[in-house]
Amino acid sequence: MKTVLTIAGSDSSGGAGIQADIKTMLSNGVYAMSAVTALTAQNTVGVTGIMEVSPGFLAEQLDNIFTDIYPDAVKIGMVPSSALIHTIADKLEEYGAENIVTDPVMVSTSGAELIGSGAMQALKERLLPLAAVLTPNIPETEVLTGMKIRTEEDMLRGAAEISRTYHCAVLCKGGHQLNDANDLLCRAGSYKWFYGKRINTSNTHGTGCTLSSAIASNLAKGYDLDMSVKRAKEYVSGALAAGLRLGKGCGPMDHGFDIRSKFKGLS
Repeated sequence: MKTVLTIAGSDSSGGAGIQADIKTMLSNGVYAMSAVTALTAQNTVGVTGIMEVSPGFLAEQLDNIFTDIYPDAVKIGMVPSSALIHTIADKLEEYGAENIVTDPVMVSTSGAELIGSGAMQALKERLLPLAAVLTPNIPETEVLTGMKIRTEEDMLRGAAEISRTYHCAVLCKGGHQLNDANDLLCRAGSYKWFYGKRINTSNTHGTGCTLSSAIASNLAKGYDLDMSVKRAKEYVSGALAAGLRLGKGCGPMDHGFDIRSKFKGLS
């Protein structure tokens, strides 16, 4: 079985972060491991608290993972401070990690800031250049480029700028503010659109975490980047279309919509 490590924050409501990553990886046929960067107190309505782990403890988590069950791919999500960012970058370089999928999480679906302003420069200098692929949404693309993204042409320019700056592939997600589920993959000056069907649901909590984890899972299994993105988008669409309705706000999707097991049903 292929293995994937998620380095991200915990979501107490289970819809995003580490919890969504592990559910996604299990559903996509890989063994999931995790290094927790922070605990969050949150639900479908919003985030009320964030408690970071210490850099030393994060380093200890990563050492234990890489020296025992070496991951075939790594997904990076919320990293709230520069000290933690430097710790992750140091360890990824030390162990020669590959197939790194970085979701530059900055703001939650409910609008809460999930990364300190002082961490932004460290993110740009240390973590983003290590990625095989970055998966920013429209607001994150705007932050990384200083551009306003209003059209598909803006997406092209923004993705190209990020790809040139960090020397990696970029999947610019169009689900925020622009063209619904159509995403743009840019790398080495080439472009490819991945078109998705619009699903009428407000329960999209954890969509970005889920997509990046599914991409990492498929890279770990040996698919190339194009096929990994295609399969990941199909998985997210299925999880959204399953129509799970939980919580009073922006609810989670059904990560296990495609799992069939005698242990899943009710007796």
